[in-house]
Amino acid sequence: MSLCRGNDPRRPGSLELVVDSTGLKVFGAGEWQETKHGKASRRRSWRKLHLGLDLETGQIECSELTTDDIGDPSAVPGLLDQTEEPVRRFLADGAYDGTATRNEITQRFADVEILIRPPKTAVAGPEAETNPTARDLDVLAIKAHGRMAWQKSTGYDQ
Repeated sequence: MSLCRGNDPRRPGSLELVVDSTGLKVFGAGEWQETKHGKASRRRSWRKLHLGLDLETGQIECSELTTDDIGDPSAVPGLLDQTEEPVRRFLADGAYDGTATRNEITQRFADVEILIRPPKTAVAGPEAETNPTARDLDVLAIKAHGRMAWQKSTGYDQ
C-alpha cells in the first residue's frame, strides 16, 4: 500500500525523515456486526501502518502496511525504497532501534544523522569505552544526563 504525495511544496535537496507506526484494526466478514451488536469477537485482525514523514513539511513520504507480527525494523527497507531524495536525518522511536536498522540506513545514505531513541532497557555495546558506535554514544549520554536532556541536545524532541 502506498499513499499519494500530491503537490510537493518542499525545496529539492535532502530529507529529514521521521518514522513511526500505528496499529489498525481490520474487521473481517461479519465481525463488524458482532462488535456492533455486543457479541464478543473471537478473532481480531490487526495491521501495522508504518509512515515516514518529511519533518519540514509534514507530508507523508513513504508508507508500509504490514501484519502485526512483523517487527518495526523490518519495515525500514520498504520505507527507504520509497524515498525519492537522500535522507540526511532519520528519526524514529525505540521500536526501530537495532544494528540492522542503522546499517540499512547508513548503507543507503552517506553522512546521514540517525536519531533513534534507545529503549529504556538499552545498554552500550562491549566496545563502548574504546570504540563507541553512534548508538553507544546515545545510550551513554542518556545514562549520564537523562532521556529528556538527550532529546533536547540532539533535536529528537522536534
